[in-house]
Amino acid sequence: MDESPAAGANPDLAAIRACFTGLQQDIVLALQGVDGGTFRRDEWQRAEGGGGITLSLEGGPVLERAGVLFSHVTGRSLPASATAHRPRLAGRAWEAMGVSLVIHPRNPFAPTVHLNVRFFVAPGSGAQGGGDAAARQTVWWFGGGMDLTPCYGFVEDARHFHSTCRDALAPFGADLHPRFKRACDEYFYLKHRQEARGVGGIFYDDFSDGGFAQAFAMTKSVGDHFVPAYLPILERRRELPYGERERDFQAYRRGRYVEFNLVWDRGTLFGLQSNGRTEAILLSMPPLARWRYEWTPEPGSPEARLYADFLPARDWLA
Repeated sequence: MDESPAAGANPDLAAIRACFTGLQQDIVLALQGVDGGTFRRDEWQRAEGGGGITLSLEGGPVLERAGVLFSHVTGRSLPASATAHRPRLAGRAWEAMGVSLVIHPRNPFAPTVHLNVRFFVAPGSGAQGGGDAAARQTVWWFGGGMDLTPCYGFVEDARHFHSTCRDALAPFGADLHPRFKRACDEYFYLKHRQEARGVGGIFYDDFSDGGFAQAFAMTKSVGDHFVPAYLPILERRRELPYGERERDFQAYRRGRYVEFNLVWDRGTLFGLQSNGRTEAILLSMPPLARWRYEWTPEPGSPEARLYADFLPARDWLA
């Protein structure tokens, strides 16, 4: 990360908060329109500073579990997960806010989906604060993205999701989509399995290109494109017939989702290291999951097709 992205900039925290809370409400209203249920609202406070709003739905006819979370928290010292690639920020006070969601549909043919948009700022000591220039400077960045995790793959779904991600980034530079798509493929990868989590999407972090207004506008666009990226897929798959075989494979694949979130996901680690609200952090977990010992799908089966045709990284828009 370039540790001087905010020189001369004044991040508008009130505007970011209004954008993120509005995004949370818009997404929940759209999901309620599909499921028919009502999200539970849970406001919480964090002892070390800040708090958030957790909106969750459990056991719906379409959404077996859905969590759409907003948080705005502060701390006196960045945790290790946030400074591993930014050692010069160790010990800095920090402020972070964002929206994060994971949706686990009931129908095994409807894919799980994840979205996150976030903002971090580590205030500097100021011009009169002494120390070197880096310590005096405020450092900020945006991060986020979305990715799709099917149990049973459909080419039209993958293409639609990736094309909408491309559309979200197009106004901000032709290089962003291939760059963020590649970063997503690399990040959402279970190294201990040598296996992708799903069909990818976009992922970015430490983003401040073009200054605050440009980086904020791009992050807003990513959030605004989530509903058109995912809901048409959910609507197409929600009523497809399925049986115990498909539910069993869904639970097996959900086990991979659990493994990634607990072993590799930096957001989960940051939340736990920063004394975040555990119930909210782990709302991303599926309600049911299953593990088997050395199981492989039958060759030529629909389950095998996921591994052969969908999990290997590829250009879905080629």
